[in-house]
Amino acid sequence: MQQKVRLVFLTNDFSLPALMITDLYKGRWQIELFFKWIKQHLRIKAFYGTSANAVKTQIWIAICVYLLVAITKKRLKIEQSLYTILQILSVSVFEKMPLLQAFQSAGHSKEGGNICK
Repeated sequence: MQQKVRLVFLTNDFSLPALMITDLYKGRWQIELFFKWIKQHLRIKAFYGTSANAVKTQIWIAICVYLLVAITKKRLKIEQSLYTILQILSVSVFEKMPLLQAFQSAGHSKEGGNICK
């Protein structure tokens, strides 16, 4: 059963047609969802620079790191979540050891089970 719902969008640009205003709101919502994803997954707490270039660079670096970890997770068949993997990597960043060993020494087996007592 499809219901007709009337939506009201506020604007101060009365020269644009209503369909264009709804498309702009839809685009803005996609931007909001993108930044929500960034906050949830990339863990950027603060920007080190305030220029547009500095912010874009930091976001791109965070996305690249996220993707590299996702690729590593898939290729090594690591069962832990990306969040867990990032946590383990953040505490063992300066240790020189194979990745799988880092996960096992952190109390996790390759299958994802917790082996800590």
